[in-house]
Amino acid sequence: MKSAKTGAVSGCIVWILVFSILCMCLFPVTMVVGSITSTVTGDSVARILGPRLCPTGSTAEIFTYETTTTDENGFETPTTAFEMRCVDADGNIVKDLGPTYAFIWTGILGGIGLILSAILAFLLAAPAGALIARVFQKKQNEQ
Repeated sequence: MKSAKTGAVSGCIVWILVFSILCMCLFPVTMVVGSITSTVTGDSVARILGPRLCPTGSTAEIFTYETTTTDENGFETPTTAFEMRCVDADGNIVKDLGPTYAFIWTGILGGIGLILSAILAFLLAAPAGALIARVFQKKQNEQ
């Protein structure tokens, strides 16, 4: 019984370690992919998020316009702004979501990265545990 408890605890520790390592890789990657795809493929993101964010009877459109931003030295630099607008059949703006869609999209992809890390951690915990056990056993045999 004692070895079963020890095995469960060590398995949980190995899973947490593997999950942490995977999260350090996958989470930043999915956040970067989310921020890039929210602007580059904005129309696709609008088709995905539009039905959930826009009122019934309106469609989501990505509106871009030229603006300026201030850099770290206090100088204004030109940039492009992205907004999602919900437009009815006549072309009237029903709801202006601003850049909120990009934050939601990036958060969704970040959540997918965490879920993927958890699933991969379950799949890789046993091989990682076996590798750790082999390394510790080899060190004990050397002493």
